[in-house]
Amino acid sequence: METEVSKDKLNKYFSLTKEAMGMARIIAPERTHLHKAALDFMDMARRYYTDAKDFKEKGKWVTAFAALNYAHGWLDAGARLGLFDVQHNSQLFTVD
Repeated sequence: METEVSKDKLNKYFSLTKEAMGMARIIAPERTHLHKAALDFMDMARRYYTDAKDFKEKGKWVTAFAALNYAHGWLDAGARLGLFDVQHNSQLFTVD
């Protein structure tokens, strides 16, 4: 069982999640509950990403890796629900 996260693996997932955050564009119509949900999903992704950076700086790499997975999960869920346009990128998101 893996109990540690390597520096390379952690950096890879930081890069992937950062790329996904930059790609996800809110497409839910403004003034709708879906737009509010999209803003919330993006906010949660950003907060978990920020938390991951803080954990990494403190040397808590496993916790940082977990936070990155949550961040990416919020983005992925938003893409699956149609809140975000992710350009049909099935490498970063579970779409198509």
